[in-house]
Amino acid sequence: MNDKLTRRQLIAGGLASLAAPAGGQTDRSTLFREVSLVDGTGAPPRPANVLVTGDRIARVTAPSRERVPSWARVVEGRGRVLTPGFIDLHTHGDPLKSPYDGFLAMGVTSITLGVDGSGPGTSEELDTADWRRAVSRAPLDTNVALLVGHGTIRHAAGIPDSVRRPDATQLQRLAAALEAEFRAGIFGLSYGLEYVPGIYTEAAEHRALGAVVARHDGVVMSHMRSEDDDAIEASIDELIASAGQARAHISHLKVVYGHGAARAQALLEFLAAKRRQGIDLTADEYPYEAGFTGIAILFPEWALPPTDYAAILRERRPELSDYLERRMTRRGGPGALLIGTGTHAGKTLAQVAQEAGRHYVDVLIDLGPEGAQGAHFTMDKALQDILLVDPHVAFSTDGGPGQRHPRGAGTYAKLIEDYVVRDSKLTLQDMIRKATSYPARILRLGDRGTIRPGAKADLLLFDPARVRARATYVDPFAKAEGFDLVMVNGRAAYANGSKVGRSGALLRAR
Repeated sequence: MNDKLTRRQLIAGGLASLAAPAGGQTDRSTLFREVSLVDGTGAPPRPANVLVTGDRIARVTAPSRERVPSWARVVEGRGRVLTPGFIDLHTHGDPLKSPYDGFLAMGVTSITLGVDGSGPGTSEELDTADWRRAVSRAPLDTNVALLVGHGTIRHAAGIPDSVRRPDATQLQRLAAALEAEFRAGIFGLSYGLEYVPGIYTEAAEHRALGAVVARHDGVVMSHMRSEDDDAIEASIDELIASAGQARAHISHLKVVYGHGAARAQALLEFLAAKRRQGIDLTADEYPYEAGFTGIAILFPEWALPPTDYAAILRERRPELSDYLERRMTRRGGPGALLIGTGTHAGKTLAQVAQEAGRHYVDVLIDLGPEGAQGAHFTMDKALQDILLVDPHVAFSTDGGPGQRHPRGAGTYAKLIEDYVVRDSKLTLQDMIRKATSYPARILRLGDRGTIRPGAKADLLLFDPARVRARATYVDPFAKAEGFDLVMVNGRAAYANGSKVGRSGALLRAR
């Protein structure tokens, strides 16, 4: 007897039964019947039936009322779209420590960890190899693709953070550490050139590592040296040079302080000119005007670790105070920083200063460069929206569980709700391509990102008109609504507003 799931049964929780096959059958199939298929390639929606067997897509056919085998469950389309699961190119957190329910709720089936030059599994208690082994055995909400952070392999090679020019022996150890990570299955190398230790490093070190990445057909992803309006092009040039013959990818493309459509178009033309020169250059972006990072980016390099901060306060406090005031003034003042961690979480720097009866610079100095993270409202929506819809820009969240920024629970729902349905800045098929097959191409995930026979069955079923991004800066953890079913590797992971299974996998580059 067929296990048909009608709309009424769906609302009652029927899709949850897809989480695990009954009777121990590991190859039980699911037929999505008469869906509006958006396959991830950028092709327009089309009516289709999609059969999933095990963890893969078995066939894609035109709709018909064919007789369904008794071993297949049936999910009726009822006017909804079926798409590949979303691939987040820039994710924070650690699945061994935190659940990714908020990501599942907005359709993310694969995340990318090890970004910004660091990543999970780099503590004194657990190295990267131990961490990978633990993750491979753990139940995962989503699939996990790994980069290795530049800072991570620096530490593995025994190079202190303050070293700017590693000697030949140190460079050999660094390259060997990167080679070992690629043999373990990573997809590329990440830099955090605005953070310690990336902020201290120079071109020769980058070129040596880029050569290793190129040999493995990996990608070099970078939080660049600067995202400021007057330095963004130079930072992109540095990224390209550091990648060498490897593919270069700009993490969370943005222009801090820049304004207007003309500036956005100028930057896109700059990127297009690089691609015309034969450079494989890609980028990702999220649909918010505030970033989220440590307040260390407000401090001068000479006040950052491993510098003795107490000595800085004794000897250079007036200089530090003047620097921070100039920096914050340029970045919109203390009202433009919403603190997201510690005792001041949820308050702007201006509010904290007012409540304490102190100047905001003194509050910053007391916190210190490692004292807090926060949302920095430094971007222009008109500019960022033009970058966001460019076909060469993929999507990411740059978010993680527990991070007080709505991007970690709202990004993909917001893209559908605002950019596709409300404002028509993107067609649904273009939005889906930029969230699925394009990031799969950037990572070289050959069996994910499109709906086709043989591909892994990471799938979403939803009505775009019902999708809502509920996360806000006040309530950053509110889960998205409207995704009726999120399937990871052929099994339901999220249905009817609840997590119903954990079938993610640790992915390996091939």
